[in-house]
Amino acid sequence: MSEILFQYVKVYPTTWVYLSSLLMIGLFFKFGRFWSVRNLDLVLLILLSPGLLLVESGRTMAVSAQLSTEGQAAEAPAASTQPPDALPATNAASTDKTPVNAELQRARSLEKLGYLWLFGASSLVLIRLLLDPTMVRRPLLEPNLTIGGLTFIGCSLFVFLMANVITGRTAQEDLEGPRAAEQLIQGIASTNQDSRPQFGPGYSLIYLLPSASTMTLRESDGSGIDREEQINVYAIVAKTVVILSHLAVVLGIVLIGQWHFNNLKMGIGAAVLYLMLPYTAQMTGRAPHVLPAALVIWAVVLYRRPVWAGAFLGLAIGVIYYPLFLLPLWTGFYLRRGAMRFAAGVAATLALAAFSLIFVSADTASYWAQLRNMFGLRAPEMDSLEGIWGLGWDPWYRITVLAAFLTLSFGLVIWPAQKNLGTLLSCSAAVLVAVQFWHGHGGGLYMAWYLPLLLLTIVRPNLEDRVAVSVLGEGWFPKKRQRTPYRTIDLAA
Repeated sequence: MSEILFQYVKVYPTTWVYLSSLLMIGLFFKFGRFWSVRNLDLVLLILLSPGLLLVESGRTMAVSAQLSTEGQAAEAPAASTQPPDALPATNAASTDKTPVNAELQRARSLEKLGYLWLFGASSLVLIRLLLDPTMVRRPLLEPNLTIGGLTFIGCSLFVFLMANVITGRTAQEDLEGPRAAEQLIQGIASTNQDSRPQFGPGYSLIYLLPSASTMTLRESDGSGIDREEQINVYAIVAKTVVILSHLAVVLGIVLIGQWHFNNLKMGIGAAVLYLMLPYTAQMTGRAPHVLPAALVIWAVVLYRRPVWAGAFLGLAIGVIYYPLFLLPLWTGFYLRRGAMRFAAGVAATLALAAFSLIFVSADTASYWAQLRNMFGLRAPEMDSLEGIWGLGWDPWYRITVLAAFLTLSFGLVIWPAQKNLGTLLSCSAAVLVAVQFWHGHGGGLYMAWYLPLLLLTIVRPNLEDRVAVSVLGEGWFPKKRQRTPYRTIDLAA
């Protein structure tokens, strides 16, 4: 009876895509206004899912093909002990046509197609976000369910997703990053270049957190899983960080709806939509995805407190580096009031993160190596890239894409000229979407960095009055008001 009633089986990712898409349409689609922007936004969110499935399927097939190749290589020494006349005649052309190599080529083609799909969908999302500041009229389009129903669905989804994290298993390939990061911290040079952390620049300790598989396209048979390493401290800490980060994202979205949109229902609806997305279900157990998103969201929650907003944004920069390119936009927002307080918050947390590297560095060389990696003080990588840049695109074209990205990032200092909370949300999401195009380690997959901001942009009301001058208090050194001299009034006159 217990096996029937309490047996827990994870949902297949493709099944989750269909179910969540139908549920998203049922809860948020405006059937009375078919050609509304809200319905277009739902279509864009659903369009991200096929690319994610294609990439994950290609990666799974590639891992299976590599395991088969290693198995054949292990059998090769035994075969080489036979007499030379017993060995079959082979050549390079026949070797390339083996079923294993054909499967590997098919996996790479499938993964490349997935990245191309993601880049196409991300381009549409980027255009939508850049056009958002021009959309002045924003009618109230609430979810098709009450607050109580949305809260119940949101809590149920959160428990379901976190159960996947807790029960998720850590594979050997997920532990390669932590091993390489541990060697970096200890000052040991890694002999295996492929086992280094593949997240790009960032804080060294974030690389120690392995990923926990939540929803997979193929059920693992247990091979490649080390039970002792599965329950090690890194895996436990990683799962704890992931659960707390998702909780912070959900609470932050709800608080933004309540405090800044003055609409609790829209905040809860955006949080439910975040938990419902196929990406959230499939990439739930990856700390480098969700932790920066949680920090950026809480910077938005506390945007009326420039010091705290800068502190959270500084933490996000210290963790994964790429939110660094949000600084021009946020500085432009606080330029008329709060710029000094915001800069102090960013500088304080970055200095604290840099100082903390002393305690995890074996020597001075190791410290400076970790510090350079945290701030990205190095030339753009051209070798050992992942994602689309490792599947056929010439890495040198990343320089051109990076130049266009920097133009966008620094151009947001002057455009839009009048920055409010709405432009802060949409343009921050646009910058983090644009990062995906030149990210050399799986760009396109780090959707958690911008999805919460995108969802808030979709549901936000008109926020033109939420500018820094009107919502922020006086600074540390308020200007003294000039006192006008009193005039004596001659009543007799």
